[in-house]
Amino acid sequence: MPITLDELLIRARHDLVRIEPARAAAELAGGALLVDIRPADQRSEGGAIPGATVIDRNVLEWRLAPDSEWRIDAVAGADTRVILLCNEGYSSSLAAATLKELGLVNATDVIGGFQAWKAAGLPVEP
Repeated sequence: MPITLDELLIRARHDLVRIEPARAAAELAGGALLVDIRPADQRSEGGAIPGATVIDRNVLEWRLAPDSEWRIDAVAGADTRVILLCNEGYSSSLAAATLKELGLVNATDVIGGFQAWKAAGLPVEP
């Protein structure tokens, strides 16, 4: 039997320790990998986060899975801290749950996404 979107989000977030934007900024400054998965039009319209790595959602798993031959160098192993950020914190939760299933044990996402980041007054570039 199908589940609702709300149920899917609840399931995805069950094992995530989601973080507020200020903590994400602090972790980025400390060396965590902050990945912006927003589409190009949202980034060009809303701005970019300095220091964030941009990876399109459709290739995210291939770029970050610890065992992927197409993995980016920033993923040193399964314990790499990966923080995902979408526009409002919904698709990033689903993606972070998938990354955890693929073995990135420290994957999570930003509560409220880019909109919460911007509302918190954190750095944004045009």
